[in-house]
Amino acid sequence: LVGSSLGGFYASWVALQKPGCTSVVLNPAVNPARDLERYIGEQTAWHDPAEHFYFRPEYIAELRALDVRGLDPAGPQLAIIAKGDELLDWREMAARYAGAQVRRLEGGDHALSAFPDHLGEVVAFCGLVDRGLL
Repeated sequence: LVGSSLGGFYASWVALQKPGCTSVVLNPAVNPARDLERYIGEQTAWHDPAEHFYFRPEYIAELRALDVRGLDPAGPQLAIIAKGDELLDWREMAARYAGAQVRRLEGGDHALSAFPDHLGEVVAFCGLVDRGLL
């Protein structure tokens, strides 16, 4: 399981549903309920400002229900964290994922633009090479 940002938050929850599930989180959102609460209401899509959507208050409750902070991962977990993330605090990510194998990257950005440099590590961590999947 691999997830980035909010996908990392979701990956952490999904991985707990299956003991032994290997997961990799990339600049994971730690507390999206807190961080997204200020966006309740009508929003514009980042990729097309002409497109609008409504971010509903119940989405915050749903995020809170999926929060697994304080629980150890149910399987091997790797967190790749860029200290240069302009959106999320790398210190919060590192503290939240202290039970995981943590790779702290100097610099970088939220999009983890240097992800191709780390793909081999992610593939190896997930055991995909050993299984002949790649």
